[in-house]
Amino acid sequence: MNFGLPQPELMPGARNAVETCLAVKPNEHVALIADEASRAVAASLAFAIDNIGAAYTALMLEELGPRPMRAAPAPVLEALEAADVGVMCMTPQTGELGARMAIVRVVERRQIRYAHMVGVTPEIMQQGMRADYKMVDRLSDRLRERMLRAETLTVKTEAGTSFAAHFDRGLDWVKTSGLISPRYWSNLPAGEVFTTPATVDGTFVCDASAGDHFCGKYGDLRPTPMTLQIKGARLVGVECARKDLEKEFWEYCHTDENSDRVGELAFGTNLGLSEMIGILLQDEKFPGVHIAFGDPYGSQTHADWKSKTHVDVLTRNCDVWIDEDQIISKGHYQLDHLGLA
Repeated sequence: MNFGLPQPELMPGARNAVETCLAVKPNEHVALIADEASRAVAASLAFAIDNIGAAYTALMLEELGPRPMRAAPAPVLEALEAADVGVMCMTPQTGELGARMAIVRVVERRQIRYAHMVGVTPEIMQQGMRADYKMVDRLSDRLRERMLRAETLTVKTEAGTSFAAHFDRGLDWVKTSGLISPRYWSNLPAGEVFTTPATVDGTFVCDASAGDHFCGKYGDLRPTPMTLQIKGARLVGVECARKDLEKEFWEYCHTDENSDRVGELAFGTNLGLSEMIGILLQDEKFPGVHIAFGDPYGSQTHADWKSKTHVDVLTRNCDVWIDEDQIISKGHYQLDHLGLA
């Protein structure tokens, strides 16, 4: 499979992904999985892998079966079973979450370094993928250290978000800062520190992107924010001027008994980002705090429950307090409060 010629403007981000984030070595074999929508990105990644001298297996999803994928294609699973490193760059389609989760299960079982680039675009390659991931890693480390002993996280925005979260010390805070290890796979672009919260209570106004297929279908929600009421870490109310979105989001979050449960609370830690662009893969890494309903990534956080669904919701310009210390103001980290100024 040949993805075509690389575009020069995508190469800095591709080299960052291959050389810094995944640290691919010349003697390693990479499974590189893509779809037609992500062909240009895949071509740049393939060129960066070639430059290192590593071998790779290239797979195009549309050649392996119809989209949306109802199950993970066997050649994809076989390639990951034999690889030292995996990369999947694709545009998500409705109903594919189960297939993607099956792919991730192989990665987690084999503990290979893996970049999950679901929703990646050429724009993202020129923005979030050009970040200084060593600095992102330092910030992520400091936040994880603080949150392991924190009692309360408070988040507010001028748009109406106002909630408090508390935490279970038995659950881990996971760092996905872009420096990918066998222990934890990561989205790219990266920059998150997340856990499964014990409780979340209050209001969350999604005035940016929503996850899974909602991002591609509804785009940036700034013109029509979605107001979510949360009690005891469960979604208890949705209100939106777009009644089709309101209904679809409510139904999605009631797919199974845990689809309405807050499975993830995360800091975005990618300091290379200056604005949200309406694409979840990058926007969730923007400095601030976001949440997700559904599956808690228990293999990483150690939460003991599951869900068939997982949908992130983002808000803009957060003010965030760890206990009484404000560490984010209007979407900007107070680095001196974290010893990083």
